[in-house]
Amino acid sequence: MRQTGRDANPAADAAGSFVRAERVRALNDAFRTSFVGGTVMMTAGVAALPEIERRALLRSVRAFAAFDSDNDPYGEHDFGAIDQDGARYFWKIDSYNLDLSAGSPDPTDPRQTRRVLTVMRSEEY
Repeated sequence: MRQTGRDANPAADAAGSFVRAERVRALNDAFRTSFVGGTVMMTAGVAALPEIERRALLRSVRAFAAFDSDNDPYGEHDFGAIDQDGARYFWKIDSYNLDLSAGSPDPTDPRQTRRVLTVMRSEEY
């Protein structure tokens, strides 16, 4: 909701957005690099990979650091693309409420948020 008049403070709004993105990014990075603090899912195409390839892909997801303005426009580190063994894979982190019935009311608060990381082949997106 955009404020007008005396209550509007674009600098404060921008600072608040930055702090929020920074907190979400830290939580997403902690989850993605450890697979602790949420649920990791994989699509049928990833599950069907030979175990050695699947393990290598999951290691690549955990080590992913190639964030830029194209794949991370909001600075939340919630998406990545990986090329491995001639195939392209995506991973995506979504923030849900605790019963997974809707989006999280506050992705900066782990007490209100369940993170789900999904790894998929690009054609399954």
